[in-house]
Amino acid sequence: MISSNLPIILASKSPRRKKLLKQLGIIFKSIPTDVDEEVLDAEHPIQTVKRLAAHKMASAELRNNKAILISADTIVVLGNKIIGKPKNKLDAKRILKKLSDQTHKVYTGFMIKNSLTGKFELDYEVTKVTFNKLSEKLIDDYIKTGSPMDKAGAYGIQDDFGAVFIKKIDGCYYNVVGLPLSKFYQSLLKVLD
Repeated sequence: MISSNLPIILASKSPRRKKLLKQLGIIFKSIPTDVDEEVLDAEHPIQTVKRLAAHKMASAELRNNKAILISADTIVVLGNKIIGKPKNKLDAKRILKKLSDQTHKVYTGFMIKNSLTGKFELDYEVTKVTFNKLSEKLIDDYIKTGSPMDKAGAYGIQDDFGAVFIKKIDGCYYNVVGLPLSKFYQSLLKVLD
């Protein structure tokens, strides 16, 4: 179990990341950051998620100078195209049609920093996800639930009907949820040392 003399702060409003930290038994506060999650042309997905995690960290540090800070960003990549959260229902439908019967990659970048000592870990994980062929009705029914609207790739693998879209995954399941727990835990231990 994790214990720290400093408060632990998750710089995110993601309910999925909150649930994952609770799963590890971590006591923390959640303080969302308000940063532009801009995707840059010709930037590799690894660079993108690490840059965005670091950008969120910088924002969180402005308000918290004596804490263990955690930030993260998750993107979906199909071919060479980065797919973020859908802008609206029509965009969600377009995204899910593209992912149907295809294999995509989910990248999560995360950063953990002890703002008192300056010690930090910045890392990432990638998982391959293969979708079943999705019918138009299935896509429409899923969009009506509202669930795709706050998720990269317009679907959730956990606690959600989106789980039935997935034929198989290759890599860390928790990475697809929003935080690669095993790698994250090892990094957290290094920052707490």
